[in-house]
Parts: sequence; C-alpha cells; structure tokens
Amino acid sequence: MSFRCDACGNKTRFDVFESKRVRTFQHFTLGGDMSVEEEEVLDHEIEKVVCRWCGSAASVVVENGETATLEG
Repeated sequence: MSFRCDACGNKTRFDVFESKRVRTFQHFTLGGDMSVEEEEVLDHEIEKVVCRWCGSAASVVVENGETATLEG
C-alpha cells in the first residue's frame, strides 16, 4: 500500500500510526540475547496517516485512488 497527499503532492514521506496484534516466536540465546524468528500479524489497523511535508491527514489518499478513511 502506498499513499499520496492531495494537498501538496507528496508521495514519499508519511507518519503512519498503526496498531498491531502479533504472535512471535522468540529465540533466546544462553547469553540472554533475543531474536524474533517468526512473526504472524493477527490484527492490524492503520489509525492515522499524516503527510510529513504539509502536516495534512485529511488529504491523504491510498495510491490506488481510494480515500484513506482515517481520523486526523
């Protein structure tokens, strides 16, 4: 998914606020270092997308033409 700001034309810089619920397989070494070996996204919601150039959230659209229905 990509975004575009209809207010200023930005297509490359956005702050995306999202919530995720994931299941991860975490591997710990005997020394205590952890790495995530698998991650499954169980639920994902984009809460808000804000243009980094002009600060608009209301003018951000999904690149395929659908309006991003996000609070801003």
